[in-house]
Amino acid sequence: MMTRRDFLQWASVTAALTGFSGGLSRVAAQQSLTQDDLLAFDARGQITLLHLTDLHAQLKPVYCRAPSENIGVGDHAGIPPHLVGEDFLAHFGLSRGSALAHAHTMVDYVDMARAYGRLGGLDRIATLVRYIRAERGDDRVLLLDGGDTWQGSYTALHTAAQDMVDCMALLKPDAMVGHWEFTLGEERVLEIIDSMNYPFLASNIVDRDWEEPVFESTVLREAGGVRVAVIGQAMPYTPIANPRWMVPDWSFGLRLDALQQNVDAARASGAEVVVLLSHNGFDVDRKLAADIRGVDVILTGHTHDAIPRAIKVGKTLLLASGSHGRFLGRVDLHVKHGRIVDYNSALIPVFADVITPDAQMKAQIDRVRAPFEKETSRVIGKTESLLYRRGNFNGTWDDLICEGMMEKRDAQLALSPGFRWGTTVLPGDDITIDELYNQTAISYPSVYRLELTGAQLHEILEDVCDNLFNKDPYYQQGGDMVRVGGMGYTCDPHASMGSRISDMTLLETGELIDASRSYVVAGWGSVNEGVEGPAIYELMEQYIEDRELISIRKNDAIRVKGS
Repeated sequence: MMTRRDFLQWASVTAALTGFSGGLSRVAAQQSLTQDDLLAFDARGQITLLHLTDLHAQLKPVYCRAPSENIGVGDHAGIPPHLVGEDFLAHFGLSRGSALAHAHTMVDYVDMARAYGRLGGLDRIATLVRYIRAERGDDRVLLLDGGDTWQGSYTALHTAAQDMVDCMALLKPDAMVGHWEFTLGEERVLEIIDSMNYPFLASNIVDRDWEEPVFESTVLREAGGVRVAVIGQAMPYTPIANPRWMVPDWSFGLRLDALQQNVDAARASGAEVVVLLSHNGFDVDRKLAADIRGVDVILTGHTHDAIPRAIKVGKTLLLASGSHGRFLGRVDLHVKHGRIVDYNSALIPVFADVITPDAQMKAQIDRVRAPFEKETSRVIGKTESLLYRRGNFNGTWDDLICEGMMEKRDAQLALSPGFRWGTTVLPGDDITIDELYNQTAISYPSVYRLELTGAQLHEILEDVCDNLFNKDPYYQQGGDMVRVGGMGYTCDPHASMGSRISDMTLLETGELIDASRSYVVAGWGSVNEGVEGPAIYELMEQYIEDRELISIRKNDAIRVKGS
């Protein structure tokens, strides 16, 4: 069997074998990459954990460009996951032009995307899961869903996530946690959970009246003859990052004391291995691994980070498995006398063109999407530019959204949330309704128009910046910097709160933003109840159709100190 090291070496020489020079053909790429290569793994021990997280309702394969910036601060500066591009390749020993280099970075993105095709697709993931279960034995494998599964597409929005619920049921996860799931509202979330044949876990959610647990915290499973406890951790800052009025009866938070109690209770119940299925985010879980006793493995999500193998924090293994179905995380454990004595780990990149779709899952995907296929495939424009979202400060999709809001809402400035979810459209490709909703499909989509003073704008930017760059991960809520239209500024991520944002400039005139002056601002994704305005996806559909051909200028209005 090909070992993981063999595979990494193979992936690193793919460029040499195929003669990649920026124009690698898809045929050559596919000849160098097979399903067997992706599944090659040096299996260990009795237990296999499979981890899928931050799917964001993407049932079909996607293009999804990795971030161009992922700045870490304090103790987290310059270490995974805060490495991108060439720095990422050097740290993990990957060669430019290799399959894994493309899966994990934005280097040569357009050429590599055209060479290797799309990643993901739940029918391809189903094939990998089925193979691993067959190879290892069903009784040795636990499949865990890290949340952000039910939101992020046209069909999920229009079925209230039923499309995702029906498809995920075929995968038969052993447990899941949540975050964007809660934007469906309490009633719908509970309705779905009642219909599921696997547990929805949240150690850190209690009701606001009596502070009693709303969901199960822990599920005990036997895998390979070993008793395994899986404890769930929902996104702790959901009522801050998303509308509180959608979950009025539930209280969130890290609740570290409760988590430690649940870990201790699991051990007391005979658990030999404790797994934390988390939607905290990578840096939060790195710190948590040092603060909570008795957790063997943390499978982390929320921040969309993808690293090729687990890292060790003290005695705890920490694995981040990416987003949008582009990776399937795997951790094998060898347990002896109640402790882990050996392990192996990997992220399996889901290259869609070389994985045979699972027939049952493909049929289910086709079934749930069929009523919407005519609309989702409708072309509303074409792009000359690469349209992507990820980057700490801006992405071309959000630049486009800001342009659209300023024009359609007659505003001087625009604010677009720093969401990390959203797929990519290659230059020269059509923009469909599907692609538009992959950026905008939320249950509170109104585009507001209001006046804010320069001082209020500065306060907003500073507040979001502290969420992103606070040196204590427990004060980070995930996401990226709020995107701005019509304005530039300078950011120092390493400065203290209130001192990171300076030189705010109105681009139309080149004048500094006046703290006492009011500006007309358009934005979307407000967490306030009763926001009035057109839905962002309807506004942007009209804006893109009006232009037909989209071209985005390079955005150099944001200057980052020390980048």
